[in-house]
Amino acid sequence: MPSKKRSDNKKGKQSNFAKLSIFQPNKYKFGKSCPLSIKEAPTVDYKNIVLLKKYMSENGKILPSRITNVCQKKQRELSLSIKRARNLALL
Repeated sequence: MPSKKRSDNKKGKQSNFAKLSIFQPNKYKFGKSCPLSIKEAPTVDYKNIVLLKKYMSENGKILPSRITNVCQKKQRELSLSIKRARNLALL
């Protein structure tokens, strides 16, 4: 009796896990907008201490933009004004 070879089903088919790739574009986009880019947003300034404290942790560190949902341009302005306020001992 000749022995039959088993054919692999994996060669012809892809599993669901293999279809997911880190290089595929994200289908789900969240509608989060920057709180400092809207019309009635306060201006980012080193003198506005109340605003700056919202974007700092309890330890005095600057919170990242992924947590605060601030756009990249405003995040740079925030970090610069926080550093200026630290140097002037306002914070």
